[in-house]
Amino acid sequence: MENSELKIKLVRSQHHQRRKIKECIRVLGLRKIGHEVSHPNTPVFQGLVRKAIHLLEVNVVQK
Repeated sequence: MENSELKIKLVRSQHHQRRKIKECIRVLGLRKIGHEVSHPNTPVFQGLVRKAIHLLEVNVVQK
């Protein structure tokens, strides 16, 4: 977990989602469908991903 990274990609629209889910996606730095970001594999980012997992594609990459 220390040397791993989350590759997060938005694959479904956030339209018609609850405000909390939209906020989680915004905090992750995702804007449009197909946009991909990297974040450290920490409990904070795991929690954000867990809230919106139905809209995301997540891969764990070792550094």
